Amino acid sequence: HFNSQPGFCLCLHSYVASSKIEPFYKGGKVQDEKYIFCTCGSRVNVLEISTGKIIHSVEHDDQEDITSFALSCDDELLVTASRALLLKQWDWRQAQCTRSWRAIHTVPVASMTFDSTSTLLATGGCDGTIKLWDVVKQYCTHNLKGSSGVVHLVQFHPDISRLQLFSSSLDCGIRLWDLSSSQCVCVLQSHYSAVTSLSFSPDGDTMVSSGRDKICTVWDLKSRKAKRTVAVYEAVEGVVLLPENEDLSQIGVKSKGLHFITAGSKGILRVWEASTGRCVYTQTAVLAAVTAEHNILLYHTLSLSTLSQFVGYNDEVLDVKFLGKDDSHIVVATNSCQLKVFELLTNSCQILSGHTDTVLSLDVFKKGFLFASCAKDRSVRVWQMDSDSGQVHCVAQGSSHTNAVGSITCSRLKASFLVSGSQDCTVKVWDLPPDLSVTGADIHQLTPRTTEKAHDKDVNSVAVSPNDKLLASGSQDRTAKLWTLAGEGNVSLLGVFRGHRRGIWAVCFSPVDQVLATTSADGTTKLWSLQDFSCLKTFEGHDASVLKVVFVSRGTQLLTSGSDGLVKLWTIKTNECVKTLDAHQDKVWGLHGSRKDDKMVTGSADSNITVWVDVTEVELAEEQKQQEKNLLQRSNEVSSLIFLPCPSSPLAASLLRYCVMWNTNARNCQDAQAVLQVLLTHLPPEELLQYQGARAHLEGLIPYTERHMQRIGRLLQASMFLNYMWQKMRVAGAPSR
Repeated sequence: HFNSQPGFCLCLHSYVASSKIEPFYKGGKVQDEKYIFCTCGSRVNVLEISTGKIIHSVEHDDQEDITSFALSCDDELLVTASRALLLKQWDWRQAQCTRSWRAIHTVPVASMTFDSTSTLLATGGCDGTIKLWDVVKQYCTHNLKGSSGVVHLVQFHPDISRLQLFSSSLDCGIRLWDLSSSQCVCVLQSHYSAVTSLSFSPDGDTMVSSGRDKICTVWDLKSRKAKRTVAVYEAVEGVVLLPENEDLSQIGVKSKGLHFITAGSKGILRVWEASTGRCVYTQTAVLAAVTAEHNILLYHTLSLSTLSQFVGYNDEVLDVKFLGKDDSHIVVATNSCQLKVFELLTNSCQILSGHTDTVLSLDVFKKGFLFASCAKDRSVRVWQMDSDSGQVHCVAQGSSHTNAVGSITCSRLKASFLVSGSQDCTVKVWDLPPDLSVTGADIHQLTPRTTEKAHDKDVNSVAVSPNDKLLASGSQDRTAKLWTLAGEGNVSLLGVFRGHRRGIWAVCFSPVDQVLATTSADGTTKLWSLQDFSCLKTFEGHDASVLKVVFVSRGTQLLTSGSDGLVKLWTIKTNECVKTLDAHQDKVWGLHGSRKDDKMVTGSADSNITVWVDVTEVELAEEQKQQEKNLLQRSNEVSSLIFLPCPSSPLAASLLRYCVMWNTNARNCQDAQAVLQVLLTHLPPEELLQYQGARAHLEGLIPYTERHMQRIGRLLQASMFLNYMWQKMRVAGAPSR
C-alpha cells in the first residue's frame, strides 16, 4: 500500500479552469440574425451562432433584472429596460452604455420594439400605457393611453409611411394606433386569450395573429376585419408568414396563397394554409424554436431541419462525463428527462430524448463512444456516439427496477456489461449484446443477468474494479460493500466497509492499488483496504457532504467534490489537501477525470459546468526555467563577489583551500563548483597553476568531485529505471496490451 513506499514520489496534478458552460438564457424574448440576443437575469447575452460562444454581454449596473429589450432593424442599437424603470441604450459590440434615461412608466416595461427605420422605439408598460421615443433626437414623442392592464405586445406596421402601431394587453384585443393623431382607431377582436405574435404580408395588407387560445386569425388590414380563423389546437407562442414567391414544396406548400408557420405548446413546427385552415406540414422532431426548458434551436428556412441547438439554462447539473475522441464532448444530466451532449469547442449541443423522468447518473465505457444513463423512470439506457459525425443515438434500454435508478457503472476492460443501483435497495448486472448496431427506431432490450438485494436503504453509488472482477456499492445505510463478479450468475458478497457516520454518496476503486475510496454525508472521504476491509486513511476538509470522488495522478491523488461547492485535491501519501478549487456556488454533483488524466469536468446545482485543465507540466517548465535563472544568477553573483587575486597573493591559496573544504560534503559542493567555474572561466590553466599550492589543492578536489558525479549518475540511473518500471506496470490480472 501507500505507506510501503516511503521514498516514492511523482509529479502531482494542479488544475485551473479552462472553460465554462454557464446559463445564458432564463426565458423571455429572443432576437437573432447572425447572433442570438437573449436575457439572463440582469444581462443580455449575445451568442454567436457560428461558434456557439457568448461574445458579448451587457449588464445593468444596479443588478436589476431586465424585463424587456429590443434590437434595431439595422442591428446597431440595443435598448434594455430593467425593473428599476431605467432604459439603457447600448453599443453592444463594445458592451458600453451610450445613454440611459427614465422610462416615465410607473411600473416596469413589459415589451418594446423598433420601427423599420430604427429611429422610433415603442415601449409597452405594465401600467397600461405605451410610450414612443425618438432615439435620434432623444425625447418622448407619444404617450398612448387606453390599454387595459399589462401591454405585453407592441409592433410597428412594416410600412412606416402608414404611421401605425399595433398593441395587445390583458383584454385580448389587438389595438391599432394612428400615430399621426395619437388615437386608437380600432380594436381587432378575435382572440379569447393572450395574443402572442403578429406577422405581416409583404404588401402590408394582411396580418396573422396568434394566441394561447389555440387559434390563429388572418386579418384584412384594409377593411380591418378577420378574413379567417384557423384552429391550430395548441397554445401558439409564435407565427411567421412564409414568402409567396419561393419554392417551399418540401415543407408542404403545394399551392399559391398565404401560408404560415406556428410554434406552440406541443413543441413542433407546423405549416398552415390560410385559405383552407389546413395543416400541410408537421415537423417530425419534437422540438421548438425556444423550448420551455430554455433551449434555443435554429432551423433551415426551407426544410425546417435543425441547424443548431443551444442550451440556455441547464438547471441543476446532476452528473457530467467526458465523451468522444480525445474527450472532445461532455454528456450532462440535468434536472430533466433529457440528456445534453456538448461539443466543447463550440458549445453546440445535442438534446437526447428517451427517458421519461429525471436522469440521475451517467457512466462512459473505456473507448469513450459508448455511455450509459439511468433515471427516475426506473430504466437504464445505452447510447452510442458516431465517431465521424458525433451524432448520438440510443442503442439499448432496460427496465426491471421497481424504484428510481440512482447510480450506474460500466465494465472497464470492454463494453460487455453494466451495473445499476436503485432506491429499491438492489443492484442489477446487465449484459450487453456483442453487436450494438441498430436499424431504424428499434433498439436492443436489456434483461438483467442477476439481481441482488444489496443494502437496507437506497443504493447511492456502484463502481466496477479496473479488472472487471469486483463490484463496490455504497448506500444510505452508511455502509459500502464489496462483491465478486468473477463467476457466472449471482454476485457474491466479499465484505462490508463500516465506519462512516452517515450515508455514503460515492465509491471508487483505485486504478493501481487494492484500495477503495468512499465519500459520505458525514463530510469525510475514506480509503479502505480490499484485503481486510479496514480503514487506511480518512480525509477531512469539506464543510458538508462529500458527493463525488475520483483518483488522479495514476492513483496517487484524490479529487473530491462536496455540497459546499468546493473541489479538493488530496495527496494520498501525505494525507494533505494540496489545492482547493472554489469551483461553484452550490453542490458539485458532477466530477469526472479525462481518460488521459490531463483534465477534469465539474457540474453543479448552480447550473454551471466547468472544464479544468492540468497545468502541472506548465508549472514544472516554469519552475525549471526559474531554477535555471536562479542558478545563472547565483553564478553571476559569485563571479561578481570574487576578485581574482594575483597568483603570488596569499588570498589565492585561501580561495582554493576553501573550495577544497566546501567540496568535501554534498551540502556545500555546489558553492565550491560555482567558484571553480568562475576561476576556470576567467583564468587560463597556466595562470591558475601559478597560484600558491594550486597543484595540491586541485588534486584534493578531484576525488570528491568524482564522488559527487557518481552520486548524481546513480540518481539519474535510478530515476530512469523507476520511470521505465512505472510505464510497464499494469493492474494484476489485466490482459497485456
